[in-house]
Amino acid sequence: MPAPTDITIGWDVGGAHLKAARIEADGRVSMVWQEPCPLWRGLEHLHASLDRVLAGNAAWPDSPLRHAVTMSGEMTDLFATRRDGVHALVELLCQRLGSGGVRFYAGAEGWLDGASARLHPYQVASANWRATADLVAVRLGEALLVDIGSTTTDIVPLRGHKVATASASDSDRLAAGELVYTGIARTPLMAMSAEAPVAGRWLPLMAEHFATSADVHRVLGWLPDGADLHDSADGGPKTVAASRARLARMVGRDAGDLSDAAWAELAAWFADAQLERIGRAIRQVLSRVPIDPHAPLVMAGAGTFLGPRLAARSGRPVLNFSQLPVAGSLVEHIDWCAPAVAAGLLLAGEKSCC
Repeated sequence: MPAPTDITIGWDVGGAHLKAARIEADGRVSMVWQEPCPLWRGLEHLHASLDRVLAGNAAWPDSPLRHAVTMSGEMTDLFATRRDGVHALVELLCQRLGSGGVRFYAGAEGWLDGASARLHPYQVASANWRATADLVAVRLGEALLVDIGSTTTDIVPLRGHKVATASASDSDRLAAGELVYTGIARTPLMAMSAEAPVAGRWLPLMAEHFATSADVHRVLGWLPDGADLHDSADGGPKTVAASRARLARMVGRDAGDLSDAAWAELAAWFADAQLERIGRAIRQVLSRVPIDPHAPLVMAGAGTFLGPRLAARSGRPVLNFSQLPVAGSLVEHIDWCAPAVAAGLLLAGEKSCC
């Protein structure tokens, strides 16, 4: 049985979810977790999510493990500044996980202990995309990483086994088309378009939080089980019928006003609008960083199901993150937890070389 210090736990502390991955001594990804964590409501939600993950594997030894942490949760409006957010999260995680065995990913700066992470908060802030990109770059060489989560989409060019972008902050990445605020579950429909075609007419959308992208993909039958972990826009059920009602409300209608097929057509229009937005960002990135036309899109996140449609638009092959070499491990939902998996594998690989 491997010693406890041969096991690495990767953590991705987001604003809406906590994700974790257990990396065994031989490099296998043996388990992953995705827990709802509405961090904007208070740090007690992160404590509760940590409790659920830590309790979810009774086989973990009592001795300290290595913990590889990356984050984006510092951006939530719970914190006055991103710096304050990093400081609060670093302190909490060092307390909960044991400061001696915790390292924080700082992108190009590598791994930092808790004290150093506090001194360099902007290198640690929102570096979770970089963890995934660094791992894919090392293992694949040239590709375009597209990580579609519940809330955002990351688009990262990779060339020569390296991340091929100078963008680091969220602000720079937004301007570069490398961070797109659209996802498959939590995006309000009013952020996806200003109008939509309904029964042969263009209708302006209600500027209300009546429906989300989860409703779109649920009506179309695309939304995977477990991808939508937060309350619906109205707090109602997460059924196709309830999602139709929420879509109808966005255009001032009731679901019974039109056929189920008509609401499915509206959902398809929103899905097309989302794919178009992501596709435009992909073209923006590729216009700046040319990549071999045969290099694949590497899909990660809960939105991997959109990969074939994006690949068809870009004329590239598509590969899921979970299909990359990870010591032969096959774990359900590994794509959804890519930054946690990547952080764990990167730290485990670095330690094995020391």
